[in-house]
Amino acid sequence: MRIISNKQSNCNFSLIKVVFSFVMLLQLNMICAQERPDKSNRLGRELGISGGNDSVNKKKLPKITQYQIISHTNDTTYVDTTLTIHKEYKFNYLRKDNFGLMPFSNLGQTYNSLTYNFQNTSLMPDFGARARHFNYMEIEDIKYYRVPTPLTELYFKTAFEQGQQTDAFFTVNTSPQFNFSIAYKGLRSLGKYQHILTSSGNFRFTSNYQSKNNRYAARWHIVTQDLLNQENGGLQDDNVAYFESGEPEFIDRSILEVNFENAESVLKGKRVYLDHTYNIIKKGDSLSKNKLSIGHIMNFEDKYFQYDQTTANSLFGQANVTSGVKDRTTLEYFYNQLQLNYSNNILGSVQFNVSNSNYNYGYDKVAVINGNTITNRLKGDIFSAGGAYRKQYKGFELNGELGINISGQFEGNFLKATATFNLNDEIAASATLNHSSKAPNYNALLYQSNYESYIWQNSFNNTETQQLAFQLKYKSLANITVDLNTINDYVYFKEDETSLQVNAFQNNNTITYLRAKLENEIKFGKFALNNTILYQNVQDDNSVLNVPELTTRNTLYFSSHMFKKAMYLQTGVTLNYFTKYYMNAYNPVLAEFYVQTDREYGDFPRLDFFINAKIRQTRLYLKAEHFNSSFTGYNYYSAPNYPYRDFVVRFGLVWNFFL
Repeated sequence: MRIISNKQSNCNFSLIKVVFSFVMLLQLNMICAQERPDKSNRLGRELGISGGNDSVNKKKLPKITQYQIISHTNDTTYVDTTLTIHKEYKFNYLRKDNFGLMPFSNLGQTYNSLTYNFQNTSLMPDFGARARHFNYMEIEDIKYYRVPTPLTELYFKTAFEQGQQTDAFFTVNTSPQFNFSIAYKGLRSLGKYQHILTSSGNFRFTSNYQSKNNRYAARWHIVTQDLLNQENGGLQDDNVAYFESGEPEFIDRSILEVNFENAESVLKGKRVYLDHTYNIIKKGDSLSKNKLSIGHIMNFEDKYFQYDQTTANSLFGQANVTSGVKDRTTLEYFYNQLQLNYSNNILGSVQFNVSNSNYNYGYDKVAVINGNTITNRLKGDIFSAGGAYRKQYKGFELNGELGINISGQFEGNFLKATATFNLNDEIAASATLNHSSKAPNYNALLYQSNYESYIWQNSFNNTETQQLAFQLKYKSLANITVDLNTINDYVYFKEDETSLQVNAFQNNNTITYLRAKLENEIKFGKFALNNTILYQNVQDDNSVLNVPELTTRNTLYFSSHMFKKAMYLQTGVTLNYFTKYYMNAYNPVLAEFYVQTDREYGDFPRLDFFINAKIRQTRLYLKAEHFNSSFTGYNYYSAPNYPYRDFVVRFGLVWNFFL
């Protein structure tokens, strides 16, 4: 007998609690803001530091631009505590704009991709289990800091049913030369459907050091990640009709039958990364027009993906065990790169580098299928060489980089060149050419499972891509990007016609893929209309790369200061929409999406109503997500048999402390 939860009866009470909490926080923050002395200066109010008309105190207050954020490519920005529509777009589990991604019903699950970017500068295969990597923090996701005073940021947002998501961050400079930061992002969410709980944790520690004479600089980080998901295989086929009917008895989604309730998957990883340089000749030396430095990058990463199921399920075919399915795929990766960097005022900046990649991917046992032995490991060393160039002159900038594998099992090369021209402070244009030849992901080359149809060893050609991209930006009125891609020997997953199970395949035809995106904002008084529109066209004889022709996000919102400028308010409605197409299906054993051409999905609007407020350095968010779900039809899916989430009200905040 199934115990049916009474979730619907608590819906109104939960909504009242959320709204009440939001109003109380608004009032509390406004009281704090209004009690501040009027003579506190503007910067002190922004940073939350007590001020006054004492000139000595004012001189001690740091500027907001001194709270620096440094990327892994050394691009520097600063902490931004403003409330904008782009902050609204980034207030989600990934903490980045997720336009072009279709979330699953529960937080921390995967996302279906509505668009693809084939620009690539990597020479090595990826691990696989790509559906589990959306919240896996890569090297480029880690930031470094330099701050005049300790900085804390707290992020919180409600989840679905039991649980919540948080992201706590702290950084401090112990001296002008040394900074460290520590952060933890955690999530636990039960979800609305049976056996769909998610639990994840991302721990980060970073350090940023520069010697007093500015000759030596080092940045390094340690990251450990644990991303767990219960898997249910989606709704049973005969329950899809119940979901789409919209009948009141099925609005409690826990009633709907799923394919199984005895499986879970986990992706775990840990990484140690170091990037340090030494200036042999620096610009402050006698040869002021020249700079010569050596650099070293080291990256060690150990990760695994594991799929566990208490009893085998016939949905995935024949298994070599009846109970205790346990598929574990591991990768150990150790990377070293040596760099020689030279620059002067005339030539620009030039880099030469050599690299070594040591990889060990695979399984603990050898498989034998029909008398054929399947190896259990792909391991070896790859030696590579490459370079980079950068030249900036007035409003013109040229960037280029290239790399090639010169020995080892995997061949690969890439070339990327970008030319940017800034006509003035308002208009900028760029063009990028990218060529890439790269081996398919490890799990397409070798895979083992307790399910016999999920055991293979393939010898695929490199996937080759060429991309020509253009961008034109005019203030916030228009940002137009267009890229044309050709893809040869594309590797994808699809159901095998004989076994009816998902396998890796290689397309032997050329795919032509065009994308054009427009971003703009039109303002009229305190109102604004923010638009993001993406057009895509694919010429693909085998229909292995499927995307919606049109994807759009439109937000109409109102912004204004209130309560004698103690609070800044933004409120509005966002429409998300994409046209029908053959949406990829999801396979939990592989943690991969695969091509299906049985049914088209899409053509359903998603309307969100939001009220956001900023009081001092606190940003508060309240959103009614997908509030149209009950009256525009129950045809919304994140993947075949995986419905998107129903109407829900969620609350959260981002709070910065400047000590």
